Amino acid sequence: MFRRIAFALLICTLFGLLTLPVLAQDEINFGAVLDGPKNDRGRSQAHFEAGQYVEANNQNATMLFFESLNEADTPEATLMDVVTEMVDSGAEVIFTTSASFEQDTNAVAEAFPEVVFINITGSNALHGDAPANVGNFNTLMEVPRLLAGCSAALASETGKIGYLGALIDPETRRLAASSYLGARHCWDTYRADMGMDLEFTVTWIGFWFHIPGFTLDPTEVANEFFDNGADVVISGIDTTEAIQVAGRRASEGSRTFAIPYGNVGGCDEAPEACLGVAYYNWGPAYLDVVNSVADGSWEQSWEWLALDWMDINNPDTSTSGYLRSDGMPEETAANLDEFQGALADYMSAQDMGVESLYLWQGPLNLQDGSELAADGEAVPLLDIWFVPQLLEGMVGASE
Repeated sequence: MFRRIAFALLICTLFGLLTLPVLAQDEINFGAVLDGPKNDRGRSQAHFEAGQYVEANNQNATMLFFESLNEADTPEATLMDVVTEMVDSGAEVIFTTSASFEQDTNAVAEAFPEVVFINITGSNALHGDAPANVGNFNTLMEVPRLLAGCSAALASETGKIGYLGALIDPETRRLAASSYLGARHCWDTYRADMGMDLEFTVTWIGFWFHIPGFTLDPTEVANEFFDNGADVVISGIDTTEAIQVAGRRASEGSRTFAIPYGNVGGCDEAPEACLGVAYYNWGPAYLDVVNSVADGSWEQSWEWLALDWMDINNPDTSTSGYLRSDGMPEETAANLDEFQGALADYMSAQDMGVESLYLWQGPLNLQDGSELAADGEAVPLLDIWFVPQLLEGMVGASE
């Protein structure tokens, strides 16, 4: 159903993929373990809706789910506790929906070798040391992030963009960096007449959503961005504080915008202050896994799933997208069309699978000035996946 990154399949082959036979059957139960609430209007909700997509497209599939598995909301619960209950209820495949579950997923997989586990968005299978019943997939969210960054730069009149980050790890660094690359390109290409340099500042709150006493308050961080001159905030957390703050300020007469993250409905709270939302559409990938487990064809793999370059918002063929909002200024939309067309042309030209990402080309340095890619060279995909720092030109902590 999807075009997968060619090197990922090659790496998995080199590690010696093992097929786990599953008896053909009429009914299949699958589990989804969420680190946040199922209605967070962000990433956890996107996973819950993916389970609903499976049930809608496979009448024999039934979802079991556990929400808000984290130390703050459910300190007494462990992944082993949750998985044991799901397996006792008949789950044959379980999705653990955060890289924070990566190591624990290996442990529960060893305890239940007859069950398939998919960790999203970790690297268990890529490293080659995971149990044979563990796989991974992720989507190229870096591409919608390029569009988010471009949208922010096109709409900004101050040249100051804030990025509301979650915790710091390779995934969050590369998503923030992609947003920056899109913003820098579109600022330099379309906004040169502004006569000022782009400022792109990242503030990390410490987790995917606000935990009082543990993280920074994302509402306060968003307000601080706007108070310091930013007129666009790009969110990298699972919840919607950025668009809430931008919407409130816009209703009071300020020209403020935000770009939510994670769920297709992210703009709904304040569409007039929303430039668009970079969102996950996990449903087709979930369905692919559930069906392959049911028919016995599932094989261990690590997959970085490509988008449908002709229609990144197609709910049946694209695993992530960028949905524009009514708040996007008309002149911004026109330039974004041109940028998105160039992006789609670049990505779709890679006939044998994704080999490089748009704008991830040299000359490109890391934040400390060390070279990531020389002039004219593409950054290798695994160097993007495990990027160790933010990029030169970005302001904010890298670790």
